[in-house]
Amino acid sequence: MILQSTEIEKSNAGKQAKHKALFEFAKNEIPNAEEIIKRLIDFQVAIPSWALGTGGTRFGRFPGGGEPGSLEQKIEDVGLLHKLNNSSGAISLHIPWDIPTSPKDIQELAAQHGLAFDAVNSNTFQDQAGQVLSYKFGSLQNVNKAIRKQAIEHNIEVIKHGVDLGSKSLTVWLSDGSCFPGQLNFRKAFENTLESLQEIYATLPEDWKMFVEYKAFEPNFYSMTVGDWGQSYLYTSKLGPKAYTLVDLGHHLPNANIEQIVSLLMMEGKLGGFHFNDSKYGDDDLTVGSINPYQLFLIFNELVQGTQPGNAPFEAGSGFGWMIDASHNVKDPLEDLLQAVEAILISYAQSLLVDAKALEEARENNDVVKAQEILQGAYRTDVRTLVSESRLRTGAAIDPLDVFRSLKIREKLIAERGTNSIATGL
Repeated sequence: MILQSTEIEKSNAGKQAKHKALFEFAKNEIPNAEEIIKRLIDFQVAIPSWALGTGGTRFGRFPGGGEPGSLEQKIEDVGLLHKLNNSSGAISLHIPWDIPTSPKDIQELAAQHGLAFDAVNSNTFQDQAGQVLSYKFGSLQNVNKAIRKQAIEHNIEVIKHGVDLGSKSLTVWLSDGSCFPGQLNFRKAFENTLESLQEIYATLPEDWKMFVEYKAFEPNFYSMTVGDWGQSYLYTSKLGPKAYTLVDLGHHLPNANIEQIVSLLMMEGKLGGFHFNDSKYGDDDLTVGSINPYQLFLIFNELVQGTQPGNAPFEAGSGFGWMIDASHNVKDPLEDLLQAVEAILISYAQSLLVDAKALEEARENNDVVKAQEILQGAYRTDVRTLVSESRLRTGAAIDPLDVFRSLKIREKLIAERGTNSIATGL
């Protein structure tokens, strides 16, 4: 399904008067409104191919119909999102769920929708059909060298697929760990994993990055071999300058200070990017900003301040991998992703309102009250109309979710693909 520009223009026409009034008010209230809009227009976040279908739990899955049953249909769905918000201009693939039969054709299809390919993701947390050896007791950490070799070769294959599509980064997330005390030799598990990652790293093209993702728990609940940002940092520091830590917002224990983690990784030049989502208890894969939008704002504040000129090694323009990683169970996946991108843009815009000089002055004077007022003043500013204006200027929808619903896009996808279509890889 391809969404026509005229359909968006028609929707925008009916909202122009109200939007214009709100925008004029916002411009008077926000001195750097134009600069923020320019930054918003430039901001792009990658959509993961695995989030385009309904999620599930170990208890069950309730698909909603019209889900993309092929890589081509996944690209079409991301194209729909990008047409609506002009901020979803990349897709992140999971191999082997998304192996293209013809890379050239897939690249051409993506280009038709204005999409690029972001990080490619390997999968050694599942046994695939026809797989010779099992990852039941780990992959890159496994005590069996043949199993480690199988996992290494899979990651190298993923890199090759990424090269074919124009990707520039590999994300490695491992479910490796242990369920019970005594099951694992922690040092050997680390050494095996590092050795395996080094073999993969050695095959990276010169202009590629490797992102090493961490997770506090699940599927192993006693230990995880890449369990926190410190362990990931150890690996990436030992691997070399093309290796970075990837922060998934849901991969922390409750109440973790993620913004502090972000700040320190930036300081060390080892922050590679994000998997945006939200959580109440753990890796809940909830919609970005649905539980703790203030934390999301605080994370963006660190990102904005840390990428200012002079704050080497991450100065403005250095580039991070911005990706969503959510797959909720009860929402329409495309509506969920529209909400997620909106939440990210809002937090980014709010962080651009922070008076960095005044905040640093308050810190130097130990004026805790003033520092809080500066941050919360920016956070409480309604920047939604600036986000809408940034879309309007690029031909996207003032209100993407309203267009999605008013045009009955899900109903059209169901008519096209059927009620029993289930996204591949889930």
